[in-house]
Amino acid sequence: MRLKYLFFCIIFVFSVETVSAWGVTGHRVVAEIAQRHLNSKARKELKKLIGEVPLAFWANWADFIKSDTSWRFAGKWHYVDLPAHMAKDDFIRDLKALPGENLYTQILTLQAQVKDENLPLDKKQTALKFLIHLVGDLHQPLHVGRDEDQGGNKIQVTWFGKPTNLHVIWDETLIDFQQWSYTEYATVLNVADKTQVEQWQNSSLEDWFYESHVVSDKIYDNTAPDSKLRYEYNYMFVQDLNNQLLKGGLRLAKILNEIFG
Repeated sequence: MRLKYLFFCIIFVFSVETVSAWGVTGHRVVAEIAQRHLNSKARKELKKLIGEVPLAFWANWADFIKSDTSWRFAGKWHYVDLPAHMAKDDFIRDLKALPGENLYTQILTLQAQVKDENLPLDKKQTALKFLIHLVGDLHQPLHVGRDEDQGGNKIQVTWFGKPTNLHVIWDETLIDFQQWSYTEYATVLNVADKTQVEQWQNSSLEDWFYESHVVSDKIYDNTAPDSKLRYEYNYMFVQDLNNQLLKGGLRLAKILNEIFG
């Protein structure tokens, strides 16, 4: 068992360059915060599903498998695209009406699959791995972005003079700029009081999507194409970044605690 776990760890480390969406560190932060907020029943049931392996170990699996062409169909699960500056009621209406599979439909589907006692173990494990990741994606604001620029991927900017794009800035660059390991980052973020935690957890899935939409609008409004981003950009957005990571972890814990009741 230990050799098998070590083998997967090695694969995990050497796969880092192939991923996106919060980047490796961001997804691990979300999963680690969730791990710290699991109740005893959820911990027990997760142990049956994935053993002693922490949630953070599987946090990026859904990005790693993008290199497997048989999973190409799942690419659309990682995002939703909606117009800018929508009123909340209009946003939720259109979110629910989006055609086909997407980030919203799949979070609902995956929750049901992880909870389904009749589903084979391997399928439940796959659903759990996707769920861990997609709740993280939901809280990366540009995964609730705009179709015309592919969630910021087509918006070219520079970061301290280095060419990149807006989506990469939010997937990886801002997180890496904080210079924390994922466990350190989870620790410094995980300081919300009980009232704040309950407020963030007890809102609806649709509320969570709308919050990301609002932050997404703020990003678009303050990041013109060809912007030269430096320290000021981090200062402007670091609190939004931190809040989204923390909310993602707390809400993933809420989902898992409710699934395993």
